[in-house]
Parts: sequence; structure tokens; C-alpha cells
Amino acid sequence: MNQPKIIKTDQQHQQAMERLMLLMDADPKPDSPEAEEIDLLALLIEHYEEKRYPILPPDPIEAIRFRMDQMGLKRADLVPYIGSSSKVSEVLNGKRPLSLNMIRKLSAGLDIPADVLIREPEQRAASDNPFDAQAYPLAEMRKRGYFPGFTGSLQELKEYAAEQLARFFASLPGDYANRPALLRTSAHLRTNDKQMDPPALSVWQVRVLQKAQADKLPAAYQPGSVDGTFMARLAQESWSAQGPLIAREYLNRHGIHLITEPHMPRTYLDGAICKTPDGNPLVALTLRYDRLDNFWFTLMHELAHLALHLDGDCDWFIDDLDAQQVDQQEQEADALAQDALIPADRWQDPPRNIPGVEALAEHLRIAPEIIAGRLRRETDNHRLFGRRFRAKVKHHFDA
Repeated sequence: MNQPKIIKTDQQHQQAMERLMLLMDADPKPDSPEAEEIDLLALLIEHYEEKRYPILPPDPIEAIRFRMDQMGLKRADLVPYIGSSSKVSEVLNGKRPLSLNMIRKLSAGLDIPADVLIREPEQRAASDNPFDAQAYPLAEMRKRGYFPGFTGSLQELKEYAAEQLARFFASLPGDYANRPALLRTSAHLRTNDKQMDPPALSVWQVRVLQKAQADKLPAAYQPGSVDGTFMARLAQESWSAQGPLIAREYLNRHGIHLITEPHMPRTYLDGAICKTPDGNPLVALTLRYDRLDNFWFTLMHELAHLALHLDGDCDWFIDDLDAQQVDQQEQEADALAQDALIPADRWQDPPRNIPGVEALAEHLRIAPEIIAGRLRRETDNHRLFGRRFRAKVKHHFDA
């Protein structure tokens, strides 16, 4: 028996075909060397022809038209699957792409395999890893520009929500792109009685990771570099009127992202910390309360998680600092944050009046708002000191 070889050219294909015809005409006995050669040649020829002359899948619109002819359907009969007479016309004329929602209805109603109708990678990702697209805060995401390039109405967005969300999540590497729920599987949540909305939370997590990807750091993070001393040194930057911006620059120089992104509806977030795929810590703040004291305490709380907890089993610490019932890790983070801002030995006899707040702030070289804010929280008197010590922070990050 001649030893067949992998076919690489049209000439070799022709020779193989001639040899196959010759052997088949000879009608060899089963299990003979010639019969085995026939089987092998047939496989080699089929492999070459599949590569050389691939059969393209049918065009989705042609597949729909073909099924309409088979079933005797008119355009009006497609309205339940596509949405309206005008949409049916646009789809059949190639002026409107099929949405995954339309594909699912057409596949079920007209018995057209979904694989024939799916063409876009985002549709494939959403189809392979289904999630309830309508559960996501689409209107808020559209308002914030989370869907670059999409210019349609909110109703249009709802129609193509699965594709747009798949594209949004695909900005992240690895399994997160297809299974956004993975963002929460190893997260430590500090929540109040109000439950965080999981889809809205995952959207916020993706957004801050997107911002971190675009935030080029001048240095890599050195594990173990953040501790109480580091945090106390950073707290002294609050003395400056530009303290929040100085803090961001200081953290960046140490390989730590500081990202601000407003919380999504029904998430009740103050801040979070995680590590990006490149290993650099990411502190994310929502600035939910536009107060300087809240900024500094939330920042220190997240850095405390970095110093104490982040290298453990959790990939994220996500915090609603209004929550009062907290576990040991949250208590530890609160304590380290407070001590970094105001050492415990300086709080044994806290000030009770404006001159006392100013004097302690000057001694510690920190913003007086930090001291006043702690007094207001501990006394549960948010009118304390009137309009004094109420500097805001959002304006530093609006640009």
C-alpha cells in the first residue's frame, strides 16, 4: 500500500482523487490494505476540501426568507418576533441588525437554529453565558456613557441590551467578560439593612476597573508597603486645600490607583478596594457624601483593608460605611483608619469647641474637617459647629 500523505496543494488533491477512484474501481475486500487506503484517502481529501473550500454558514436574512417561503409566511407574520412592521422591513432589508432578543424569538418560533442567526461576538458571548439584561440599570449606564458608540434611544438600548452589556463586560480580561457574577463571588460586602443590587454593583465594579486600565501608574505596587505609618503620613496631606488630589498623586507613586466613580442606584456604596489584573491595588471611592471628612475616612478605611486583609481569600472589599453591624475585619479596618487620622492617645480627651478643633488639627497637621466629622459621628449631632468645617470634595474630581 502506498503511504498517503497530508494534502497541501490542488495538484496533490487531484492525484489523491485519481488514486481513490482507481482503488474504488478495484473494489477491494474489506479489511484489506487497499480498503484501509481508501478510508485514509477519503479522510485526507475531506480535510483538504473543508479547508480549501469551506462551506459558509447561510446568511441569517436568507435563512429567515427561506423559512418564510417554506411556511408561507408574510412580513406581517414576523412582527411577534421582531417587534413592529417597520422593524421587520428594516431587518429584511439589511438596515437593522438582529438583536439577541429577536434571535431567540425567531429560533423558537420559526425553528431556525440560533447558530445560523448569531453573527456578532457579543451575541455569542451573551448567548453562551445568559444573564437577565433587563435587570441592569440600563438608563443610568446610558446616561453615564457606558456604551460608547451607541446613540439610540433607551427603548433601542433595551432591545440590544444583551449585546451592549456583553461588550461592556468584555472590556475586562478572563472569565469576568462572560460571567459578570464572578465579580461578586469572592467579595466581602459591608452592607446596611438595604441590600445592594447585584447587577448594579457588578456594573460599578467593571466601570472602576475600566478606569484603572486607563490610569497608567508611574510605579508598581510593593506588597507590604502600606501600613499604619504609611497611612498616617498620607493623612497629613489633608492639611492642604488640594489634599485629595495630592493623595491621589501620592498613592499613584506607590503603585496604587485612586479612582472615583459615583455609586449606581441601589448600591449604597462609599468605597471599595481590590487588585487589578496587573496586581496593583485599586481604591475606588463614590464620594456619595460630598464631605472632606468622609473622603479621608473612606480612603483610610480602604487602605486599612489593603494593609490588613486584601491578600487573604477576598478579591474585593466593598463598603457601605453607614452599616453599623460589622464583622471583625470591618472593625479592624475602622480602628486602623481612625488611628491613622487621629492617634488614639490624642483622642482620649477630644475637643468640644471650634478653637479646640483648630488647635488639634494644627498640631496633627490634618484638616479640621476630619476632627469635626468624627465628633459629629460619635455624638450623633450633625449640626455640631454649624457651618464650620464643612469643606466639600467632589469638585476636586469633576474634571
